[in-house]
Amino acid sequence: MVHHSGSIQCFRQHKGMFKSKSGTDKVHQMKPSRRSMPCLAQSQTHPQHLNKHTSVQNRVQPQPVSEGTTESDLEQQRDSTKDTYTDDSEQGAYDSRTDQSLLIQQKLTRQKQGSWKSQKPKEDLLNRDKHIFERFPTKPVRDQVGTVASLGLFFKDGIKRIDYILVYKKSSVQLEKRSTFEKNLRAEGLMLERENALTNNDIMFVKIHCPWDTLCKYAERMNIRMPFRKKCYYTDWRSKTMGSLQRNMRQLKSWLPRNPMKLDKEALPDLEETDCYTAPFSRARMHHFTINNRDTFFSNSTRSRIVHHVLQRTKYEDGKSKMGINRLLSNGTYEAAFPPHEGSYKSRHPIKTHGAQNHRHLLYERWARWGMWYKYQPLDLIRRYFGEKIGLYFAWLGWYTGMLIPAALVGLFVFLYGLFTMDSSQVSIEICEANETIMCPMCEKNCTLQRLNESCIYAKVTHLFDNGGTVFFAIFMAIWATVFLEFWKRRRAVLTYDWDLIDWEDEEEELRPQFEAKYSQLERVNPITGKPEPFQPFSDKLSRLMVSVSGIFFMISLVLTAVFAVVVYRLVAMEQFASFNWHFIKKYWQFATSGTGVCINFMIIMSLNVVYEKVAYLLTNLEHPRTDSEWENSFALKMFLFQFVNLNSSIFYIAFFLGRFAGRPGKYNRLFQRWRLEECHPSGCLIDLCLQMGVIMVLKQIWNNFMELGYPLLQNWWSRRKIKKGGQMVENKCTLPQWEKDWNLQPMNAHGLMEEYLEMVVQFGFTTIFVAAFPLAPLLALLNNIIEIRLDAYKFVTQWRRPMPARATDIGIWYGILEGIGVLAVITNAFVIAITSDYIPRFVYAFKYGPCLDEGYRHEKCLQGYVNSSLSVFDLKELGQGYSGYCRYRDYREPPWSSNPYEFTLQFWHVLAARLAFIIVFEHLVFGIKSFIAYLIPDMPKDLCDRMRREKYLVQEMMYEAELEHLQRERKKNGKHYNHEWP
Repeated sequence: MVHHSGSIQCFRQHKGMFKSKSGTDKVHQMKPSRRSMPCLAQSQTHPQHLNKHTSVQNRVQPQPVSEGTTESDLEQQRDSTKDTYTDDSEQGAYDSRTDQSLLIQQKLTRQKQGSWKSQKPKEDLLNRDKHIFERFPTKPVRDQVGTVASLGLFFKDGIKRIDYILVYKKSSVQLEKRSTFEKNLRAEGLMLERENALTNNDIMFVKIHCPWDTLCKYAERMNIRMPFRKKCYYTDWRSKTMGSLQRNMRQLKSWLPRNPMKLDKEALPDLEETDCYTAPFSRARMHHFTINNRDTFFSNSTRSRIVHHVLQRTKYEDGKSKMGINRLLSNGTYEAAFPPHEGSYKSRHPIKTHGAQNHRHLLYERWARWGMWYKYQPLDLIRRYFGEKIGLYFAWLGWYTGMLIPAALVGLFVFLYGLFTMDSSQVSIEICEANETIMCPMCEKNCTLQRLNESCIYAKVTHLFDNGGTVFFAIFMAIWATVFLEFWKRRRAVLTYDWDLIDWEDEEEELRPQFEAKYSQLERVNPITGKPEPFQPFSDKLSRLMVSVSGIFFMISLVLTAVFAVVVYRLVAMEQFASFNWHFIKKYWQFATSGTGVCINFMIIMSLNVVYEKVAYLLTNLEHPRTDSEWENSFALKMFLFQFVNLNSSIFYIAFFLGRFAGRPGKYNRLFQRWRLEECHPSGCLIDLCLQMGVIMVLKQIWNNFMELGYPLLQNWWSRRKIKKGGQMVENKCTLPQWEKDWNLQPMNAHGLMEEYLEMVVQFGFTTIFVAAFPLAPLLALLNNIIEIRLDAYKFVTQWRRPMPARATDIGIWYGILEGIGVLAVITNAFVIAITSDYIPRFVYAFKYGPCLDEGYRHEKCLQGYVNSSLSVFDLKELGQGYSGYCRYRDYREPPWSSNPYEFTLQFWHVLAARLAFIIVFEHLVFGIKSFIAYLIPDMPKDLCDRMRREKYLVQEMMYEAELEHLQRERKKNGKHYNHEWP
C-alpha cells in the first residue's frame, strides 16, 4: 500500500496539474490501490504536444537489416531512422537521465547526474556511459554504438532494442517458409536483423525489433492497459481521523526492530512505484497517457508479448491454418523462439555500491540467491520480468509456504507432546513392563515366541504420532486447508487488481495445428469470432474420450498390480528376515521388511512416473483437444491422477488393509493358499504408515529438487564443455552476445508450469490426506518449500531461457484439484483415526471397561489394563509345533476355554460401532466447520470491491477531464474562444 505521507506529498506536487474544470476533485475521494504497472515518470509536468505522436506514421520507416547489408548502408539507415525514434518535443522536455526505470539507488543517481557535465577524460566518460547503459537501456549516443551493440541487447546500430530472437539452422530445407514468414513479419511492421552464431557455423539468429508505431498499433488491438494519469485521492474524514493514528503507528514502528523478512526498499528502488490509473491503450487518445520516454513506456515484457502476438498470427504459406511460430517450430523451420534476457545476472561490482545492471541482475541478487531464503519475494518485479502467469505461480507458492508455518508449528507441537509424554503413557508403560506376556508367532516357520516387552520401542515410537493431540490436529488441518484456499482467493483478487487483470480476459485462442489437420474437412461458424473453423463431432469426441478413460483405468490397474507385487514381496521377505543370520535384522525383522518394501515401492513409483508421462501425453493427443489450454488442462488432470494413485496406493494399503484380513492363530488367511497374510505389530500398524509416508515424502522431494536444478546444471555444463572442446569459442564466454548465451541455456519445460504445480499439489496431498498419521508432514513440506522457492527462482533466472511473459488471472485447473484434495483429506483422516490408530479402542475402554467407568475419562490412569484387554488368548497346543501354554494376539475374541471359543466379544462390536459413529460425526462436524468458514470469508475484500467501483467512476471522470483539457488547448491554439463548458 502507498504510505500516507508520500501520497500527501504527491498530491501537493500535482495539485495544480490535476485541478478539475468541473469541480469533481472537490468531491470526497477514496484511497486508491497500489498498482504494479509503473508510471515510468514522476515529473511535475506532463509532456506537451503528445498529439504529434500520431504523425509518426507519416515519417520514413526504417528498412530491415539483411545479411548482405554493408556498414555504409547501416550508417545511412541510422540517419534515416533517426527521426523515427526521436520526437523533438519529447526530447526537449525530457532528458533520458530522468527515466524512472533506473535501478540504482537514489543517492547514486544524484551523484551520476551531478557529475554528468563535469569534464572527464573521454575514456572514463565512455566507460561510465557503458555502465549506465547496461543498467537501464535508454537511447545511447552515437559514440557508444560499437560498445552497446556488443552487449547483445540491441541491433548493430546500437539503437533498436531486441525484443525477440528466432533461431534456425542454415542447413534447414524450410527456406521458402522462413523467407515468406520473415517477409510477412516486415510487412506487419517488425524490423529484423540476422547474425551468425559464434559457436556454431550452422546456427543463424534473427533479431526482432518492434518499432513505436507497431507497438502502439498492437497494444490497441490487444487492449493492453497502460498508465494515463497519476492522482492521489483522500477523503477529508480519512485525512483527519487516520492522519494522527498513522503518525503514531509509524513512530511506534520506528522503535520496534525492523522485520528482517521484508525487502529493503532502498535496495529495490524500482519497486517504489507511484499510483497510476490505467486504461486500454488507444492511439486516438494517446495524449491521455503518461509518455515521458518512448523506449520505456512499454516494458520489456510487454514488448515481447506484443511481438509474440504478431509471431503467432503471421502466415508462412497460403491457407487458413498456415500461420504461427508454433507450427514453424514443430516442422523444423526454426529451432527456437524466445525473448532475450536483459543481460547478465552477475556483476563484478557489488550491488550495494554500484546498483543493479538490469532486472535480471536485480532478481538474482534480491530473490534467487540462497542468502535471500528468509526474505519475502519481490512479486512485482517477478511479474514485470516473467509475466503474470509465472508471477501468480510464485505468489501461490509463497502463500502456500507461509500458510504452512502455523500447520508445521501445530504438527511439531503434537509430535513434541507425544515425545514428552512417551515415557508416562499408560499404554507404553504396560507394554514395556509386560515381561510375562507371550505373543503368538507372527510368521509360519522361522518366527519364535516373543515377549510383549520386546515391543517397547515400537510402542514409544507409535505414541509420538498416536496420542491425545491426533484428533485435534486432524480437525485443525481440515480447517487449515479451507482457510488456505479461501484466503488464497482473496490474495489472488488483490494481485489481479494490483496487476491490472480484473478486466482482462483471455484472448480467443487459436486452434491447435493437430486439431485443424484432423478436422479440416468439417467446419462450422465460431459463435465468438463469427468465422468458420474446424470442429469435432460429438460422437467422435465421445468415442475418443471413452478410449482415454479406458487407458486411465488400465494405468491405474497397473499401479495396483505394482502394489500387489510389493505386498507379495513383504510376505516372502518377512520369513527370510526372521531367519537372518545377523542378530539385529533377525530381532527387528518387521522393521527390515517394511523399510525394504518402502524403498522398492519408491523405485517402482519413480519408474512408473516416466511411463505415466508418456501414456498421458499419448492419451491427451488421442483426444485431440481444440486449444492449447484445453490440452494443458487434460494433460494436467491425467498426470495428477496417475501420480496421486502411484504415490498413495501403497499408503492406502497400509492404512486400511494391512492386518485387517490376516485371520487368527490356527486359522490364518493365506494368499494363493501359500503365503500367510501380514498382520500388524503388537503396537499397531501406525508405525508402518508413518515409515511409508516419511520415506516416500523425503525421497520424492530430494529427487524432484535434483531434477529441477541438478539436471539443468549438468545439461548447461555439458553444452559449455562441447563448445570448448570444439574450439569454437571466441576468446572466452564473456565475448558471446546475450542472444547466444540464452541459446546455450535450457528452454523452459514443454508443458510450462505443469510440473511445478504438480509437485506442489501432490505435496499438498501428503500434507493433508494422511496428516493424522504423520504430523511432521507440514514441517517437512515447509522446509522443502523454502528450498523450492529459491531453486525455482535460481532456475528461472540463471538456467533457463527467458519464457514468454504470459498473462493469467488464476492458477487454472489446480485450484479445483486442491479443493478436491481438501474434501478427500477429511474422509481419509476420519478413517485413519477410527481404523488405523488405537484412539477409538482406547476411548471405548476408558468409558466402558476401564477403572474410570463411572467417573469419565480424566487421566491416563483410566487406561490401566487396556493392553491386557486388547489382547486375546490362544492355546499353543493347536499350532502342533510342540508348544504348550497360551499366547496372546491383537484382537477381541473369546478365550479357548469359553463356550464359543475364538468368537468376537461384545467389546469388539462396541469398538466397531464407535468407529463408525466417529467417522460419521467427524466428517459432518468438519465439513460443517469448513462450509461455515468458507461462507464467512468472502472471495474478495470489501475495501477492494469499493475501490474497484470507485476507480471505475474516477477513471471515467478523469478521461472526460483530460479530453476537455485537450480540446480547450486546441481551441486556444486555433484562436477560438476559451470557455469552461464541454465543447
